[in-house]
Amino acid sequence: MSTTTAPATHQIPRSLFLFSLFYGGMVCMAGILGVKQVALGPLAVEAGIFAFLLLVALGSATAELYGQATATRLVRFGFVPMITAAVLIQIVLLLPADKDMYAPAVAAFPIVVGQGARMMMAGFISYGTSQTLNVLIFSKLSRGEGKLIWLRGMIASMVSQIIDTLLFITISFLGERPILALMAGQMLTKVVLSVVFVPWLITGLVWLGRRIDARAA
Repeated sequence: MSTTTAPATHQIPRSLFLFSLFYGGMVCMAGILGVKQVALGPLAVEAGIFAFLLLVALGSATAELYGQATATRLVRFGFVPMITAAVLIQIVLLLPADKDMYAPAVAAFPIVVGQGARMMMAGFISYGTSQTLNVLIFSKLSRGEGKLIWLRGMIASMVSQIIDTLLFITISFLGERPILALMAGQMLTKVVLSVVFVPWLITGLVWLGRRIDARAA
């Protein structure tokens, strides 16, 4: 009589699973929200920044809970929904619209979701570079102590969002329009938003992740 041993299974922590689902959704939402420019008092910024700040906070919280390597993999896996969404958008744009579809919506759809190849490439490069840099800076500032989560997150977010703006605007618009004023305004707004929102987001996500995992234990 022979016995077989069930293969060992690798169980993903519940909070990491939930963070990953949320992260993938925010990667896609950032591109959609970025179509609109919003005014925040004297500051103006593309609305995708709100999703990007959540990505920054999720990446840093994952690094705090599960280490830099896991957070970096999360950033890399983020390319999967991003590229898939870009491909699906192009397919849908090529398909004919239903003749009974609301006419203004037919005209608006390509404007809202369509992007040129140059801007799409700028989004891929700026996302990968800035989010990886955010995780790296956040983790290196820890020095193995795991203290001052809010401060490390804020500093990492400010630096990574400056790099994100520098890359995206340069790749997208260099040679087509003046970029220095646009770049400066975007950087200032993103730094302000990083200072205001990111410390709370990261602190809250780390607390939530630990609470979820403690309940699942």
